[in-house]
Amino acid sequence: MDTLFFHPRVVHVPIALGVLMPLVAGGILICWWRGWLPRRSWFVPIVLQSILVGAGFVALQSGEHEEERVEQVVPEAYIEKHEDSGKTFVWASSSVLVSMLGAAALGPRRSALPVAGLATLGTLAALWLGYRTGQQGGALVYEHGAGSAYAVPARGTAPAPIQDPGRYDDG
Repeated sequence: MDTLFFHPRVVHVPIALGVLMPLVAGGILICWWRGWLPRRSWFVPIVLQSILVGAGFVALQSGEHEEERVEQVVPEAYIEKHEDSGKTFVWASSSVLVSMLGAAALGPRRSALPVAGLATLGTLAALWLGYRTGQQGGALVYEHGAGSAYAVPARGTAPAPIQDPGRYDDG
C-alpha cells in the first residue's frame, strides 16, 4: 500500500462527512418528526456518523505516523495545534455518535426525538471543530510548507531550504 501522503488522503472523509452530517441528521430528524419516514431511518445518520468517527481515528493515527517527517520543515507548535484540534473533532464526533445511539435506543418513546434533536445540534458543533481542524491542516501545507517535507529534489539540485524560523513567530 502506498503510504506516501496517506494522511491527506484519509482526512477528507471525516471532513466531508462533518459538513454533510448536519444536513443529513437534520433532514431525517424532520422527516421522522413529521411522520414522513419511519423511526428506523435514524440509523442512516448513525451509520454515517460511525464512518466519520472511524475515519477520524484513522486520520489521527496517520497524522501521528507522518509527524516526525513534517517536523523537519514546520515548527512543532503548529503541528501540535492541528493535532489537538483533530483530537477534539474526533472526540466531539464520538459524543455525537453516542447521543445518536441514545436516541435510537429510546425506541418509540417521546423522549427519542428531543435526544435526536440534541444529537443533530451536536453535528453543528462537530462541523465547526472539523472546519477549524481542516483550516489548520491547510495552513500547515499552504502557509508553512509542510508539503515540502515530501519534495524530492531534482537531480543536481540541493533540497529546498527550510523556511525562515522567524516567519513563525506569533508575536
